[in-house]
Amino acid sequence: MNYIGSKVYINLKQLVKNYHLLSNKVGNLPIMATVKANGYGHGAVEVSKALEKEGVRYLAVFTIEEGIELREAGVQSDILLYSKLNPHGIDSAIKHKLTLNISSFDDLKILETYNTQEHTLKVHLKVDTGMTRLGVPHNQAEDFFKQAQDINHIEIEGLYSHFATADEGDLTYAKSQLDKFNAVLTVAEKLSIKPLLIHCSNSGAILNLPESRFNIIRTGMLLYGGFPSDEVPQDLPIKPVMTFTAPVVEIRHVKAGTHISYGGVYTTKEDTRIAVVQAGFADGVPRPWYVDGFVKFKDQNLKITGRICMDQLMIDIGSADIKYGDEVLIFGSNEHGTILVNDIAQTIDSTSYVIVAAIGIRPKRIYS
Repeated sequence: MNYIGSKVYINLKQLVKNYHLLSNKVGNLPIMATVKANGYGHGAVEVSKALEKEGVRYLAVFTIEEGIELREAGVQSDILLYSKLNPHGIDSAIKHKLTLNISSFDDLKILETYNTQEHTLKVHLKVDTGMTRLGVPHNQAEDFFKQAQDINHIEIEGLYSHFATADEGDLTYAKSQLDKFNAVLTVAEKLSIKPLLIHCSNSGAILNLPESRFNIIRTGMLLYGGFPSDEVPQDLPIKPVMTFTAPVVEIRHVKAGTHISYGGVYTTKEDTRIAVVQAGFADGVPRPWYVDGFVKFKDQNLKITGRICMDQLMIDIGSADIKYGDEVLIFGSNEHGTILVNDIAQTIDSTSYVIVAAIGIRPKRIYS
């Protein structure tokens, strides 16, 4: 049976090209590739294996389950967990050689009481410099570090923080965060804590704050060919890895004045043809895009008509040479043209992260 449904084409060769472009950009500093949320919708296992072949030695995921998935698929690189320490998951983390994120004094208490004689727990200590999410407040770093030093069965491999505004045009707040992190590093040095890895740069900071790169950088969106915002330099010639398409499954002749989709917010201005495309917001098509949005077919922009449904959307095809089963371009690049995720994100006041990570489980992923 031929597959009739939305498809996501993942160009792993372009992923590798993006990696090398980024590596050259940062002077061949080690790169920690973030592959959480199923590799931002691209497929965590496939992305990780492709990057591992290129020499990436550190990956980052959010949950223990994501890390286990990679291990069971044969991924050998080190894997950092970004999530809050789960005391019930420490045994699994040890079994699958996952590195723990330690971000509070409570986390240290859990590690103090954890019964281990055979295993050293590899950890990265997280300090909050202004994101106000996970991490010990920067002004409590000295006590945090001292308590960590007193736990014999942990190895402090990393020390890190996270920027809140490094992808924005005004870098005042990001620079204040960097100053706080540098002060934290001074405290660590005073205590003779010399972690192998020091990281603060995310995708925005890599482009906007080169002085924040330290000895390893963390990145996700840049690897996948998207920029974190429209306020960062975009001279790095990366290209999108993902192309999203869906088939036409119905063509209808309609009269002028016909209401289309939920709420009847779109009304045809003339007699035309409307095509039903089998992809909706459950597949990952961003629903707000219907207002100004379009798909492409043979380099023609075909207007989305009315609200995007859960499973389908409608487009005005007029006299276009399009038939049942033809695939239209939702975003990405193929023979029909290019629709950049960054452009969609800017139009609907969202981000490229939100759009690609929202790709559902129904689209068939095809790797090349």
